[in-house]
Amino acid sequence: MIDREFAAALANTALKNVVTEYPYKLDPILACDGDVRPPRLVHPCFHGSYDWHSSVHMHWSLVRLLRLFPGHSQTDGTRDHLDQRLTTVHVGGELATLARPHQASFERPYGWGWLLKLAAELHLLADEQPAARNWRDAVAPLAQLFADRLIDYLPRAAYPIRSGAHGNSAFALLMALDYCAALQHRALQRAISERANRWFGRDRRYPAQYEPSGEDFLSGGLLEAVLMRRVVDGCSFADWWWQFAPDRDAMAHWLQPVPVSDPHDPKIVHLHGLNLSRAWCWQQLLPDLPAELQPLIAQAIEQHLAASTRASTDGNYVGTHWLASFVLMAETESATALSVDAPPS
Repeated sequence: MIDREFAAALANTALKNVVTEYPYKLDPILACDGDVRPPRLVHPCFHGSYDWHSSVHMHWSLVRLLRLFPGHSQTDGTRDHLDQRLTTVHVGGELATLARPHQASFERPYGWGWLLKLAAELHLLADEQPAARNWRDAVAPLAQLFADRLIDYLPRAAYPIRSGAHGNSAFALLMALDYCAALQHRALQRAISERANRWFGRDRRYPAQYEPSGEDFLSGGLLEAVLMRRVVDGCSFADWWWQFAPDRDAMAHWLQPVPVSDPHDPKIVHLHGLNLSRAWCWQQLLPDLPAELQPLIAQAIEQHLAASTRASTDGNYVGTHWLASFVLMAETESATALSVDAPPS
């Protein structure tokens, strides 16, 4: 459980990261010499925090912490930063970058999903704290652009990406579903539901023993299950799960936390994210799974969180520039879309 002190520590980590310009991993396709520019010019909103998508979801972390823990000790610094960064002018710079040649697939799908989740969180915060309306309204055109791109992309995507890293299709669609729920975006909701059922509706006996790969921060199988829980069509989720679930031996691979042999390595540290994202997935699936599995899963959630939560604030920058978001998802999102546990009084 995140208490107010740890919430402030997460916010402090995020605030430091989003203003750390270098090292930074740029990810555009260059069309000419003039495209080689510092990150702050290419991405006026989302530079810092090592790369574009991490900057987006660390901003999401700041916004969620404001909503769940109003008045935490980093509140003033958070508001000042968001006032400076989430502006109409800066979003205009992001849109200009995305309008340049060869940028149609920039950050697809991971960054798209996180930007939509940020927009959803801003929408919820603005309902509770009117001062957030300027941030919400500034980001809205960027979110609409990615929603439009996702609607265009999904009918053309004949096959899902099942990897345990940024390309994973199910993770991005789950982020986008939060946007659909917050803004009642029915066209995007329909596109996601249709494609998810086409991709995953007939999967059988998922081979969980093949997870994880050495650089995974997501479980392809668990994410698929979480997504289908929200969109399954033509049967109940219980029926779908009965067909999909791994056998007992394979299931054991999902129930034990993964050791992280070198948390200073920028790829191996991904495994901390895997532990946290597994906990997030199990939190959402738990109420709808067979009763005999629930005690094992509840134990697995606690073990996964214990293994990797502290790496979000106490570890090397290769982990701390992004792990706070995964802690927040695991600790504050329950089985209901966009629901959150009440913060401690």
